[in-house]
Amino acid sequence: MGLPLLLFFTERTSGPCRRMQSLVAWLKVTRKSSLQVEEVDVESNPSLAERLRVVRTPTLVVVADGRPAARLEGRATGKQIDDLLRPFVR
Repeated sequence: MGLPLLLFFTERTSGPCRRMQSLVAWLKVTRKSSLQVEEVDVESNPSLAERLRVVRTPTLVVVADGRPAARLEGRATGKQIDDLLRPFVR
């Protein structure tokens, strides 16, 4: 199986999204061997946001084995994100 995927649903005009961008960028660098990280602008990709039922930003969705497996809605701390990812990455 491939690496789990963390989708970061964001909007350019959202302050909470901008504040989380550095955490997500840090994950992309530090966990690159165990996690794929992608940023998704909901304004540019509304169909994906709708398909995964993203109704607010920021939202993090973990996709494992091709399916949404976990999510975290709203601004999150590093610890909350680590807790979200723990079952999926070593």
